[in-house]
Amino acid sequence: MSTEKTSTAVTKDEHVVENPEAAAAAVTAVDPRLLVREEGLLGYWTEFKRKMRAGELGSLPVIIGLLIICVVFQSLNSAFLSAQNISDITVTMVGTGMISVGIVFVLLLGEIDLSVGSVSGASSAIAAVLAVNQGWPEWAAVLFAIAAGAAIGAAHGFFFAVLGAPAFAVTLAGLLFWLGFMLQTLGENGTINLDSDGFIGKLTTYFFTDIAAAYGLAAVVTAVFFISSFLGNRRRDAAGIPSRPLNETILRTALLAVISFAAAFMYNQYKGLPLATVIFLVFLVATDFVLRRTTYGRKVFALGGSVEASRRAGINVTAVRISVFAISGGFAAIGGLFLASKIASANQSAGTGDLLMNAIAAAVIGGTSLFGGRGRTWNALLGVLVIVSIQYGLQLESIAEPVKYMITAGVLLTTVVIDSITRKTQKTAGRA
Repeated sequence: MSTEKTSTAVTKDEHVVENPEAAAAAVTAVDPRLLVREEGLLGYWTEFKRKMRAGELGSLPVIIGLLIICVVFQSLNSAFLSAQNISDITVTMVGTGMISVGIVFVLLLGEIDLSVGSVSGASSAIAAVLAVNQGWPEWAAVLFAIAAGAAIGAAHGFFFAVLGAPAFAVTLAGLLFWLGFMLQTLGENGTINLDSDGFIGKLTTYFFTDIAAAYGLAAVVTAVFFISSFLGNRRRDAAGIPSRPLNETILRTALLAVISFAAAFMYNQYKGLPLATVIFLVFLVATDFVLRRTTYGRKVFALGGSVEASRRAGINVTAVRISVFAISGGFAAIGGLFLASKIASANQSAGTGDLLMNAIAAAVIGGTSLFGGRGRTWNALLGVLVIVSIQYGLQLESIAEPVKYMITAGVLLTTVVIDSITRKTQKTAGRA
């Protein structure tokens, strides 16, 4: 018996040795950070090709799209990349961008929130009524409006997560209900003018005129990025986990520094650093930290991957779902306040038109998957930059409004198709 076992073992060992293809397939994939260390630039290229074959495009398509947009519209009109136009674009995008950040959370679950446009309008109406008609301090009215938006979102989440109603149907009903609520709140006049020099008005009209503000922010952003990356790599090294090489960290930091200081230079050629842009960046950093560095963020991604697996892992699926819709409602309210600040009023058109479409499109165009489980809040920034840049570029060329809709729709459709193709590619590569 012992001889038979030995013979069998030898036979198996010989089979493994004599089949190098099977042995190669059984080897664990090398961490890309180790590959870069061993092969240098060749390692970067090898990893890039692997990602392309596996359909891991990330934000590459939207970045290429942004570059194409800039080149095309700048060639058509030299004012497109002027300091004033860039400043206007980055201020205008904040309202829709804030709403899109909340949409990213919902899309990560593989769900949709169709109420965000109406919730943003209702929240701006609440703030205007409290600040103007009721005499509340504007900061208090703003906080109450944001809390109201979060509560509305939580209510939608309750119907979805607890009662089991489809999110599409619940938020579609919310779209209609909160639109009616906004119209009722605004009253017969339908418009409440805001103080352009007040708290809400200054959200989009205040600029840090001192050139040190823009350059200082660029320096702080660059320094914080390098320090956090460097310390993170040191913790990985100490724990024996693969980390990015120092030269890659320096390269990434240098690239960020070029972008940051170039933006600061452009802002200082016009009115200075916009307060709206600073607030938007703060929210993006905070939400990105929540999603990527906290237990809560990992739960959101887990639900987007598999609800049943998350439930078996002990995640409170109901609580996470409700909280995500509350976040969506809260960011819809914040976005509504920025949109109201832009026109210095809350009126009956707030939250209507193409706002909902643009907010969802921004998240998807930026790289957040409609199928759940993949995306970052920075996708909202990239996506809304694409949409607003197209709008401003077409406006400079005096292109009719219907054409703007058709072009934006084409960009959205292209993004969704790319998302679908990459998911299929990832499944084929065994990575989804």
